[in-house]
Amino acid sequence: MSGTQRARAPRPVRLGPKSVAALVLVSAVGVVAFGWPLLAGAGSGLAHAQDAPWLFAALLPLLVAVVVATISESGMDAKAVAMLGVLAAVGAALRPLGAGTAGLEPMFFLMVLSGRVLGPGFGFVLGSVTMFASALLTGGVGPWMPFQMLAMGWFTMGAGLLPGADRLRGRAELAMLAVYGSVAAFAYGTIMNLYGWTIIPGLGSGISFVAGDPLAENLVRFLAYCAATSLGWDLGRAVLTVVLTLTIGPTLLKALRRATRRAAFDARVGFEKP
Repeated sequence: MSGTQRARAPRPVRLGPKSVAALVLVSAVGVVAFGWPLLAGAGSGLAHAQDAPWLFAALLPLLVAVVVATISESGMDAKAVAMLGVLAAVGAALRPLGAGTAGLEPMFFLMVLSGRVLGPGFGFVLGSVTMFASALLTGGVGPWMPFQMLAMGWFTMGAGLLPGADRLRGRAELAMLAVYGSVAAFAYGTIMNLYGWTIIPGLGSGISFVAGDPLAENLVRFLAYCAATSLGWDLGRAVLTVVLTLTIGPTLLKALRRATRRAAFDARVGFEKP
């Protein structure tokens, strides 16, 4: 008997029940980590600087769980792990090129395209690992790092959840990715604002976080805070992501899909009778 590999178009690394459960768990932990200050009492005495080490300690094994579940259910092998490392290194190298300049961060478009081609599970791990690697590269390690890892993981995972992964190609796909990249760039900034806003309460401003105040009142202040402090930064990130997606996107999508096809992450072996 001889083994022949069935040819098929490159597809995202698929999710099985274990992978979905791991992603739901890590996302639930992230939602709690970002949102608990909005529900905490005025005298709780807790702060993100105190919970960040615990979040990081919980996040690492959960990321490993996502990887292990994906490997066991999708056929993801050493070649996929190697691609994860390469893309994370490229993303980490891209981040310092624009960080600190009007929100121009070219790594975001790479995360959008990588998540699209390689799927939500792979995308979540890639986004988190890329942010971790870039923090080490730029010296940006601090209590904010696990929150950045979660936010970037969600950003990249969302691209993998977009519809038409097997069929949609060409201009329609690029337009969809550009729209997603724009909206998700604002969403990333908003999520990270929630972290930063809740660690600087009581500044006497009408947009400051007030621990223990009703949730609705704090949310109104939060929206005003986002508009006043980071709207321009988020706009720069969104515009650059759209421009790079529409210009470099076609070439990079082809390269990623070619690499995925050669790695054959989702290959199945069939046997023919002699």
